[in-house]
Amino acid sequence: MHMIEPCIILTNNPLSKKTFEDRYEVEYKETEVLDIMCMVRNRIHEGHRLLTHPLMSSVKPNETPYRTILISKEKGKLDFDSLAIIEDSINTTQKFLNMAKTPKWTQSILDDFELIDMDLIKNALNL
Repeated sequence: MHMIEPCIILTNNPLSKKTFEDRYEVEYKETEVLDIMCMVRNRIHEGHRLLTHPLMSSVKPNETPYRTILISKEKGKLDFDSLAIIEDSINTTQKFLNMAKTPKWTQSILDDFELIDMDLIKNALNL
């Protein structure tokens, strides 16, 4: 069973890119979590809607360097709910980053964070 609505995947997670790029439109950028959220906000201003919450895991935004977010492929009128959620997520992420920067994790831990982030989206897509 697949997510009914066509979507675009925005991510800085190499594993999400690799896992989903054959089946979905994936926009991958090697950048910080906050930058991915700003990319999502820009797309919401263009008329896309959030399909997954930007802070949907229990991992704090300053702990993981990866974020994968689904948005609608179709554009419509500005969705104020999506805009409020992404703005709040950006503010929350900034607040956490101001308290403590993302640690310099070992590659093994980074691999785990990639897997956690990718798996959350895999579940959202019902794959």
